[in-house]
Amino acid sequence: MKGSLLQTIRLGLKSLLLQKMRASLAALGIFIGTTTVIWLVAMGEGVSHRAQQQIKELGATNIIVRSVEPNSGEDAQDSNSRVKSYGLLRDDYHRILSNLPNIRHAVPMRELRFELRSGDQTADAKLVGCSEGYLGLNQLEIARGRWLSPRDRGENVIVLAADTAKRLFPYENPINQTIWVGSEFYVVIGQTKPRTASAAIGGSMAARDYNLDAYISLKTFRHRIGDLVIRRVGGNFQGELVELSQITATVAELEDVDETAEIIETLLKKFHDQEDYAVVVPKELLRQAERTRSMFNVLLVVIAGISLLVGGIGIMNIMLATVTERTREIGIRRALGATRQDIIQQFLTETVVLTAGGGLLGVLFGLMCGPLFRGARALLGSLAPDLLPDIVYTFEPRIAPWSVVLSLMISLVVGILFGVYPARQAAHLDPIEALRHE
Repeated sequence: MKGSLLQTIRLGLKSLLLQKMRASLAALGIFIGTTTVIWLVAMGEGVSHRAQQQIKELGATNIIVRSVEPNSGEDAQDSNSRVKSYGLLRDDYHRILSNLPNIRHAVPMRELRFELRSGDQTADAKLVGCSEGYLGLNQLEIARGRWLSPRDRGENVIVLAADTAKRLFPYENPINQTIWVGSEFYVVIGQTKPRTASAAIGGSMAARDYNLDAYISLKTFRHRIGDLVIRRVGGNFQGELVELSQITATVAELEDVDETAEIIETLLKKFHDQEDYAVVVPKELLRQAERTRSMFNVLLVVIAGISLLVGGIGIMNIMLATVTERTREIGIRRALGATRQDIIQQFLTETVVLTAGGGLLGVLFGLMCGPLFRGARALLGSLAPDLLPDIVYTFEPRIAPWSVVLSLMISLVVGILFGVYPARQAAHLDPIEALRHE
C-alpha cells in the first residue's frame, strides 16, 4: 500500500513537471490566496493591537472612585442649617493603597468651581487640587512652564489650562504672573496644551472639558480652601464637607480590573455608613475594541478566502483540461488493470501537490510580512518623507499563528474539493473510448 502511494505521488509529480508553466500558474492562485490571508490578518492584528494600546493608555486599566452626594430625602428641608458631609476620605485613599498591592498607582483629587481673576480679566474655571501623577493620567501636556512637583505641595502656585490662560492673559505669557483664586494670590508656573474633551476615559467619569481647568497641589487645596465649602444659595448658606472628589487607581493588568474594583467597593462599604461614592470601570472601551477586532478579522478572512476560492477554481479548470489531454493515457492505464480508485487517487494527488506547494510557499512569504513592510516603509520614507502619515511609522503588523494554520488548511481543502470533480471525470471515462482518443 505504501509503495503504491509513493508510486502514485511520483507519477503525479512527473505529470506536473511535464507542464511546468501550467502547474506554476495553478499553484500561483493558491500562493496568492494563502499569502493574502496571513498578510491581511497580520495587518488587522497590528491595527487592533495599536488601537488597544491607545485605549489602555487612555484608561482601560483605571478604576475610578468618585464622591457622590447621597439622596438627602427629608433632610433637604433642613439643608439651610446643616452641613452636608459625604464622599471619599483621605483615609480611603491610604486604605486602597495599603490593602491592594496590585495597584500600580493611585491619584487623588479635589475639584471645585472657582472664579479666577487677573486685573480686569476673569475666568470661571474648575479648580483641581491634585498630585503630580494627574498630568500623565489624563494625557495632558505642558505647553509652557512646568507641571506641579513635590516641592510645590502647600505652595501658592498654579498651572492653567489652555482656555483658562487665554481668558486671563489674552495677549501675554502667563508664566510667573499672579492671579486671584478666591481671596488668595497664586503664581502661574505652567500652562497645558489644548486637549479634546473626553468621556469615561482617563481619569474622568463623564464628559469633561480639560481646557477650562486650573491645577494646584492637593495639599495647597486643603490648606488654603479646606474641606468645608460654604456657598450662598438663594437667601440661605449651604455647606459641603468633602475631603476628596475622586480617586483614580491604576492596575498593571487588564484582567485584574474587575476583581480590584469589587475589592475597593467592599473596602469602602466597611467605612461608609451611606452610599456616597461610585466605583466606575471604563473597560467597555477595550471590550468594544475586542469586538471590532473580531469583526475586522472575519471580514479579512472572508476577503482572503475569496482569493483562495478563485485559486481553487483555476486549479479545477487546469485539471479538467489535463483530463482531456490525457484521455488516451487514462485509457491505457485502465486497460493495464488500473481501477477507477487508482485514477481518482492519481489526479487528487496531483491537485494536492499543487495546492500544498502553493500553500507552503504562500505561508513562507506570508511570514515575511513584517520585514517586507518595514523595508517598504523605510524605502518610501527615504524617497518621500511626507508621503506616509505619522501612524504608519508606529504601526507594526503582527502575525497571528491561527491565520497560518487556517490559510494552509483552507488551501488543502480547496485543492481537494476542486480536484474531486476532475478526478471523477477521469475515472469514469470509458476505457475503450479513451484508447480510441487521439
